[in-house]
Amino acid sequence: MLKPEIEDGQASLANPTFRADVLAGFALRPRAIPARWFYDHRGSELFESITDQPEYYPTRTETAILRDAAAAIAERVGPGRAVVEFGSGSSTKTPILLQAVDPAAYVPIDISGDFLRISSARLAQRFPGLLVLPVEGDFMRPIALPAQVADLPKLGFFPGSTIGNMVAASSTDLLRAMRSSLGTGAMLLIGMDRIKDRAELERAYDDAAGVTAAFNVNLLERINRELGATIPIDAFRHRAIWNDDRARIEMHLEATRDATFTIDGRPFAITAGETIHTENSHKYGPRDARLLLRAGGWTPVDEWTDPDDRFALILAEAQPQRLAP
Repeated sequence: MLKPEIEDGQASLANPTFRADVLAGFALRPRAIPARWFYDHRGSELFESITDQPEYYPTRTETAILRDAAAAIAERVGPGRAVVEFGSGSSTKTPILLQAVDPAAYVPIDISGDFLRISSARLAQRFPGLLVLPVEGDFMRPIALPAQVADLPKLGFFPGSTIGNMVAASSTDLLRAMRSSLGTGAMLLIGMDRIKDRAELERAYDDAAGVTAAFNVNLLERINRELGATIPIDAFRHRAIWNDDRARIEMHLEATRDATFTIDGRPFAITAGETIHTENSHKYGPRDARLLLRAGGWTPVDEWTDPDDRFALILAEAQPQRLAP
């Protein structure tokens, strides 16, 4: 059994929302924890390693689309915008966009503060004339943008098909919140993964090297460390399954044996075969993607895909609200 790597009383310093989500998630049936809590520093590092795995096609495919479409994107959005990236991570695709669109400022938003500061400093060095204004926060909740970009036109950047991690209601809420933050006239460049062969999808989320498995299990290690929990890590295994009815890959942590443990001093038990649902990755047909954007207040104005139509980059605009069709 893994011992919690925390001193007495240190659990009280944990993020209170993290604590509340974990305790509520373990009390649910079926159990579930929001995917945003994957991204402590170690989780962010593991996710970047996932994107390098040969089975994980989304990053390579989207990056190639972005390179090919960069000039066309720049022509549509024009120069001088503030690029606001939601869930920036290591910002690996961002330089392609920044070089193309000639922005006035770059605002990366990420929940992992240490990772955010490192990647922001790296980008500031690469673009010395660009105003880089990192914001640490959970973009699923309302975020105030820096005052320096208040009067600038905005270009939201939401790559990686991260929108797929949310159910439809949450996705719509997020898109509406983005519209509210960025303002009428803003544009949004968003990546959306397409529906494709089940075996290819499941391989992408269960790579042979076990990196995605380590990423999933790291959530339990974080709970042990930050909440003083005693979860036996070796009692769980990673599972990635395709849910055809909901058009999504689901990631679960499955108990391989009965186990009892505490989280923040509260007792819990799980039986062999039960799971903790940790992530969804929804996939979209072309019409699904456009309908979702419109439901969130965004009008699609252009779209780019790879030759095999495996992934799409969609440019949408926050047009003035219409009271009639």
